[in-house]
Amino acid sequence: MKFNYQARTQDGQVQSGVVEASSRDVAIDLLQRQNLFVTLLEEISKPPVYAKRIAIFEKISNKNIVLFSRQLAIMFRSKIPLVEALQVLAEQEIENIEMKDRILTISGEVEGGTSFSDALAQFPKMFSPFYVAMVKAGEASGKLSESLDYLAEHLEKEYRLTSKIQGAMIYPILVLFFVVLVILAMVFFIIPNLTQVLKETGQEMPLPTVIIIGLTDFIRKWFLAIFAAGFGFFFYLARYYESQEGKMFFDKLLLKLPSIGPFLKMFYLSRFAENLSTLISGGLPIAQALDITADIVDNAAYREIILNTREGVKRGDSIFSVLRTAPEIFPPMFYQMVSVGERTGTLDKSLMDVVDFYQEETERMIENLLSSLEPLLIMFLGLVVGGLMFAVLMPMYKMMAI
Repeated sequence: MKFNYQARTQDGQVQSGVVEASSRDVAIDLLQRQNLFVTLLEEISKPPVYAKRIAIFEKISNKNIVLFSRQLAIMFRSKIPLVEALQVLAEQEIENIEMKDRILTISGEVEGGTSFSDALAQFPKMFSPFYVAMVKAGEASGKLSESLDYLAEHLEKEYRLTSKIQGAMIYPILVLFFVVLVILAMVFFIIPNLTQVLKETGQEMPLPTVIIIGLTDFIRKWFLAIFAAGFGFFFYLARYYESQEGKMFFDKLLLKLPSIGPFLKMFYLSRFAENLSTLISGGLPIAQALDITADIVDNAAYREIILNTREGVKRGDSIFSVLRTAPEIFPPMFYQMVSVGERTGTLDKSLMDVVDFYQEETERMIENLLSSLEPLLIMFLGLVVGGLMFAVLMPMYKMMAI
């Protein structure tokens, strides 16, 4: 949205122009951050309904943050002042107005004397505690350029791995969706028609056919009730998962599942090691780095052990001594590498060696999981459809044989 504005500067001079923002309040806020006292603000033109912004399509994604971090790191390394770099990034952000507004707000805060890290912290959904902590460490050490480089590389690695996992899940989800559609089509259209034909023949039907027909009739008769019960059950599970007890239960359960459990352990170990290594390399104290990493791992079982490790470090214990108390989620190789890093004073490098190993293992497990999952899903689809058709068509085959 564009607005015509009229405002007065601190010297009392009248200034007018055009400002672009997502709303009237944002426009006023942007002008006030430029030390202007707004006296008039009018929207230039109201767009038609079909041209209005749809917020869901302008959501700030991880990819947006990765690109922002990489471009800012390059510009800052080129000795471009921070405020100017932020304004340039805002100007080139023409597709995502929300992202542009946030960058302009951050730029205004920095220009007004707020530290860059504190300005970023105002948008916790956009910039994680890990991100803010790395920037704050860079500001404190005078190495903000290096911190931005660390962040850009770290976020790019995590984005690539997450994208690969999400891509790997598309095929199984599509197959399962197709299975559900086929079953519904058979229950509501195919089997009822075949059942009518069988009943007209008056032939005695075998037990599998009777069971399938009875189950189909039950589903058709009580479909809405079954759907409501299923929806309610999943809603309850979702609410339970949001609780501390529920998240701990499901997170531990997932780690124990065959095939999926080992894969998730690799993923969480890689995320923990990389985030902790990056924070330590950025100059953060180990206890603070562990505190931030605990929230990033996003698994209640790992979070509990990491927080226990933080408390142990505060007492003077080593990270190795606490991690080895949980061998079910931290394998011996992991905490032995941590022990080597602590003894030699190269914990960040030891952790990155672990990251390289686990990321390769994670990618290999994704490929293996997909290669074994595809034939299993196809077999499952064939068994379900074939079993239903066989049970219904069996009496017809008997009748033809007679």
